[in-house]
Amino acid sequence: MADKTKKNEEHKEVETNSEKEIEKKQELSQEEKLKSLEEKNLRSLAELENQRKRFEKEVKDAFEFGGYNFAKETLSLLDNLKRAKDAMHDDKDLKSNKDFEKFLKNIEIIEKDLISVFEKNKIKKIECLKQKFDPNFHQAMLEIEDGTVEPGTVVKEMQPGYMFGDRLLRPSFVGISKKNEAGKNKKDQK
Repeated sequence: MADKTKKNEEHKEVETNSEKEIEKKQELSQEEKLKSLEEKNLRSLAELENQRKRFEKEVKDAFEFGGYNFAKETLSLLDNLKRAKDAMHDDKDLKSNKDFEKFLKNIEIIEKDLISVFEKNKIKKIECLKQKFDPNFHQAMLEIEDGTVEPGTVVKEMQPGYMFGDRLLRPSFVGISKKNEAGKNKKDQK
């Protein structure tokens, strides 16, 4: 009987040890679960913060650049006014009309008002003449031989470009200088 009691005690001790191991495993698994849940919670919070920042940026961009498409379309009005003014200067019949100067002044007033509205709304003309060609702001339409300036310099503006805040609204269409071929041929001959 003592053997049986000893075996029962050993069995109970083994059961107690295995129960303790199971409890430790459960504690570890609970700690692991807690860590896992904390990590998920931190990821969720970080994702919410990133989403909030993206939303704020979108709202800011919408506020600052909401009129971008409207501004881009409105540039054609300014271009057409300039073309009308140039056409009037070239028309000999209109120049002979006594009201020509009044009409021209009115068009110039409208043009100045439109430019003023643009400037109030952060739309600025890109100054490009005698500047180094920059493909970010200029679109080269032709090359002009000019020995008086460095090659790659803007020497003619066909259509002005505009910025909307710090964004390009439309590039300037320009003519850029290139090396004078005649001067190059003379150097080759020498």
